[in-house]
Amino acid sequence: MNAHERRLAFPPNWWARIGWLVLAAYVVYALGRLDFSWDRFVTGLDNGARFIGRMLPPAIAQPDSLAKGLIESLEIAILASSMGIVLSLPIGLFAARNLMPVWATWPARAIIAAARSFHPVIVAIIFVKAVGFGALAGICALVVASIGFIGKLFAEAIEEISLKQVEAVRATGASFMNVILFGVLPQVFGRFIGFATYQLDSNLRNSTMVGIVGAGGIGGTLFSAFQRFDYDFVAAILLSIIAMIMVGEVLATWVRGVFLEKGKVEDE
Repeated sequence: MNAHERRLAFPPNWWARIGWLVLAAYVVYALGRLDFSWDRFVTGLDNGARFIGRMLPPAIAQPDSLAKGLIESLEIAILASSMGIVLSLPIGLFAARNLMPVWATWPARAIIAAARSFHPVIVAIIFVKAVGFGALAGICALVVASIGFIGKLFAEAIEEISLKQVEAVRATGASFMNVILFGVLPQVFGRFIGFATYQLDSNLRNSTMVGIVGAGGIGGTLFSAFQRFDYDFVAAILLSIIAMIMVGEVLATWVRGVFLEKGKVEDE
């Protein structure tokens, strides 16, 4: 094989190179359109340093308000996750194309797509207008977010299962629900626990954001502190949110480990 043939063994992909050049050109164009400049970036760093300086040391100016906001955020996250998981199970099942007919999968997938189309804050604004300020709007918004996330991943997990086990259960004359319980769920249970715990962790974070638009939780307390320029209290709230998320992550990891270990024991 000569040198020319060796070069042709890995021919350049000119379309890919053109695509990268177009992307680079668009990035430069977008930076110009968005008024991005190095001087502005450096000025922003200086302003950010002064802002952080005003936040230190953190001070809990209103402990009752902080505790109430954290507890409400936790309640919103747990209720929204529980309701979202319960609703996501049938929607995800109907969205699985390897088990359900087309007339069932399309509506289910449309619901999932609609639930995933908007950020939880936008959905929270809609529910605040619909049901008023408070935790109910936040719960409804995070239920919609949970359906969009868990429903999609649950449907994809079902579509990846082995149909041999499903057919074996079906061959015994089992009903549709028994086929789902004994042929489908055992294959996706571990992944579903992972989806559910991750969604709980996500809802803990999102419950702090929806409060900014009046949907309950610690976000409202944080926004009020910003409006009062009470930046040392803002720092205390942010540290409390970080602590709550870390505790939630530890609990989620523990729950995942318990259920997955239980599933392994039952398989053996």
